[in-house]
Amino acid sequence: QVGLVESGGGSVQAGGSLRLSCVASGYTSRRQCMGWFRQAPGKEREGVAAFYGEGSTFYAESVRDRFTISRDKVNGTLYLQMYNLQPEDTAIYYCVAGVDLLEYCSRGSPEWGQGIQVTVSS
Repeated sequence: QVGLVESGGGSVQAGGSLRLSCVASGYTSRRQCMGWFRQAPGKEREGVAAFYGEGSTFYAESVRDRFTISRDKVNGTLYLQMYNLQPEDTAIYYCVAGVDLLEYCSRGSPEWGQGIQVTVSS
């Protein structure tokens, strides 16, 4: 059984919105920290947002006022609501589950989803 499965990606025009979902199963759903990374073509993977415990959140400066991370522990799902998307948000978005808020939940031995494409056209 796969630990993290992302959905909700797609193509939008600049200014549009998307909501990504990441369903965690089994042990992965009990991880304290879950977050989102993204990787644009030719660039390194970067942290976008993280959710820890009962509601501590952290955002990259580039998305702070446009993206909202949330988590529903009942159904084991992490969300990333993205507003006012811009072409520079185009990337493959990855869900991650880890142990603490540092490095957007990716420290230690995190689990990763397979990634989902988000494309924003101008």
